[in-house]
Amino acid sequence: MANYMKCIAGVGNVEMTDEEHAARVAEEKAWSDAAPVRAFSGLRQERDQKLQETDYFALSDVTMSDDMTAYRKALRDLPASYDNSSVVGTITWPSKP
Repeated sequence: MANYMKCIAGVGNVEMTDEEHAARVAEEKAWSDAAPVRAFSGLRQERDQKLQETDYFALSDVTMSDDMTAYRKALRDLPASYDNSSVVGTITWPSKP
C-alpha cells in the first residue's frame, strides 16, 4: 500500500486513510470530468454577451438587416453545433456584419 499524505494546518503532513484517499481520487475525477461542461458554460456566456451587444437591432423601431438577422441566428444556434466534449478551443464564431 502506498502512503498518501494530507496537510493539516498546525499539525503538518499526516497519512490519509484508504477511504480518504479514495474520496480524494473521486473528487479529482469529478472535477476533471466536468471540464467540458465548464467550457460549454463559458461558450454560452460569451454567446449571450455577443447577442446583448446587438440587441438594439431587435427593437421594434429598428429595421434589422438580413446579415444581422443571420448573425444573431448563428449565435443562437451556436451551442447546438457543439457537444460538451468538443467545446474547448474549437469555437468558430460567426462574423459580425
